[in-house]
Amino acid sequence: MAKKRAVKRKATKTKRKATKTKRKATKAKRKTKKKAFGGYSISFKNRDESLEQVFGKGNLAPSEMTKKLWKFIKSKRLANK
Repeated sequence: MAKKRAVKRKATKTKRKATKTKRKATKAKRKTKKKAFGGYSISFKNRDESLEQVFGKGNLAPSEMTKKLWKFIKSKRLANK
């Protein structure tokens, strides 16, 4: 009986290896299809505003910078889906 169990275990190990290689191949394909910014394309072409005009003077937390940047993008209609 011990021999049969050893044979079954070897068979499952080879199956696991085969599925891992398939998963890696499919992940690589998915990465190439994904768009930047979740589908948004933002164009800052021909913009004359400085960082000071967008963010203001003084220190800001990163979360506040993100909020102000998106507010600027939406107000100028720079984001296109």
